[in-house]
Amino acid sequence: MRLRCAVLDDFQRVAAEATDWSPIADDVEVVSFDTHFADEDALAAALGGFDIVVTLRERVPFPGSLIARLPRLKLLIASGMRNSVIDYAAAEAHGVTVCGTASSSTPPVELTWALLLGLARGIVEESTALRTGGPWQSTVGADLYGRRLGLLGLGKIGSRVARVGLAFGMRVSAWSQNLTGERADEVGVELAADKEELLATSDFVSVHLALGDRTRGLLGPAELALLKPTAYLINTSRAAIVDQDALLAALHEGRIAGAGVDVFDMEPLPAGHPMRTAPRLLATPHLGYVSRANYETYYGQAVENIRAYLAGSPVRVLPSP
Repeated sequence: MRLRCAVLDDFQRVAAEATDWSPIADDVEVVSFDTHFADEDALAAALGGFDIVVTLRERVPFPGSLIARLPRLKLLIASGMRNSVIDYAAAEAHGVTVCGTASSSTPPVELTWALLLGLARGIVEESTALRTGGPWQSTVGADLYGRRLGLLGLGKIGSRVARVGLAFGMRVSAWSQNLTGERADEVGVELAADKEELLATSDFVSVHLALGDRTRGLLGPAELALLKPTAYLINTSRAAIVDQDALLAALHEGRIAGAGVDVFDMEPLPAGHPMRTAPRLLATPHLGYVSRANYETYYGQAVENIRAYLAGSPVRVLPSP
C-alpha cells in the first residue's frame, strides 16, 4: 500500500512544480493543501490519514497533543534546519522521525531591503497615486546615504543586511545581547553601547534576532518610545520580538515615520486584524523565505528525505532543541 504525504500551506500551489516528485511516486501519494488549518482539531481531521507531513517553516505547531492524534504519522519534514514549534519529545515517543531541509538566508535579506527602500521612498503610495490619477509626487523620500542603520542582531542575516547598508553609504551600528566588538569589526560596523543607544540614534532599525525567552517582547512601549519620530522600523524576523500593541499605537499616533513588517502574531492574518489597516505600515504576508530557489530547496530536499526514510537511513534528522 502506498504511503500518503501531506504538503501543508502550499498557498501558491507551487510544490508540485518546484521539484521532481517522481522518484517517490511509486511508493507515496502526495496531496497538497493550499489553505491553512487554523486549529488543532482541523489539522487532526485533515492529517489523520497521512503517514508523512511536509510543513512550511514554523507556521503550523506540532505539539504533543496533535502528534498523539495522528497515529499514522511516521515522518515529519520541516523546511529549514530549526523548528521551535515541534514537540520533539512527543515525536520520539510516538515513533515519528523529524527531518529538516536547508534554507537560504538570501531571500529575507533581500526582502528587508525591499521593505526599507519601499518605506523610504514611498513606493506604494506613489505607485498607487500614479495608477489612480492621484497627485504627481506626494511624498518626500528619506535619504539613506549618511543616515544610521541600526541592526538588532548581526548573525547570518543581519550581517548581510549590514553590508548592503554600507554599500549605500549608511553608518551601520548593531547590538545584541551576545554581540562582541570583534564580531562588529569583522562585519565593518559599529558596536552600539546598548539597545537604548541603538534605538535612539538610528534612522532605520531592522530586527534580525531569533525568537526566544530573551528576545520575546524585546521592543515594548518604552523601547519604541526611544525611536526618533523620523525613524523607520523593519521586522522580517518574528512578530513576538516587537510588542504588537505598542507598535500599532506608535503608528496610529505618528510617533515613528513608519514600519515595514513581514511577520505577524497570527498567520495568515485574519481579515479584521488591525495590522491590515494600520497607517504608516508597509506590510507583506511573510514573504521572507518565499522565493523560487528556496522552494526548490525545500521540496527537493523533502523528496530526498522521504527517499532516505523509505530506504531505512533518514537524513537531516533534527535534534531536539
